[in-house]
Amino acid sequence: MGRAYQNRKESMAKTSDMKAKVYSRYGREIYVSAKSGGTDPDGNLTLRGLIDRAKKDQVPSHVIEKAIEKAKGGAGEDFSPARYEGYGPGGSMAIIECLTDNPNRTFGDVRQAFTKTKCKIGTQGSVSHMFDHLAIFVFEYDDEDAILEALMEADVDVSDIENEDGKISVFTANNDYFKAKQTLLDCCVDIDFEVDEIQFIPHDYSSVSGDDVALFERFLEMLDELDDVQRVFHNIELP
Repeated sequence: MGRAYQNRKESMAKTSDMKAKVYSRYGREIYVSAKSGGTDPDGNLTLRGLIDRAKKDQVPSHVIEKAIEKAKGGAGEDFSPARYEGYGPGGSMAIIECLTDNPNRTFGDVRQAFTKTKCKIGTQGSVSHMFDHLAIFVFEYDDEDAILEALMEADVDVSDIENEDGKISVFTANNDYFKAKQTLLDCCVDIDFEVDEIQFIPHDYSSVSGDDVALFERFLEMLDELDDVQRVFHNIELP
């Protein structure tokens, strides 16, 4: 697998507007997770992982607490997941994950990002077959064999495991996310995940050149500006 998961870069909160977008996306995702899986992080591993990631990205506590309190109320927006795929600039492939309360609006917005960069949104499955959908955990630990043994005993489908300079990277089937995470929490004392999420990892990476570089950057910028877009996965090797 290599360290390919690092290709997907999180938005950098360099301005107040960009910070607001990051906070909003975490708030929405935390709200949806708490509403669907319970507001107690100890009983909702997805929520726990989101809270941990939010804190590492310097999301204020009041943003996290507000999203959880909103979920406790039971009312509020009814967000649903939506996923779009297509070919971007320079023949790049992209998968866009969204949370939306208006699928028609979100589809139109995402499609516009494709069309305005001379590309075309595809149908479901048009490019996802060229990606692996994996749960990824990265953390500091020095015994790769012990980790693998614990995961195998828990009947977790391990795709790959790596140890680089005392940092373990575990790749498992996405539907084994909860089982794998709980196994790692039980196995390692005071584990601190650097990466703890489900991602689409491309089978192969490509690059863009010439005019396609600016188009690809604009493509990502347009998607980043959309409130409904949570994550963008692609197969382009970023500098």
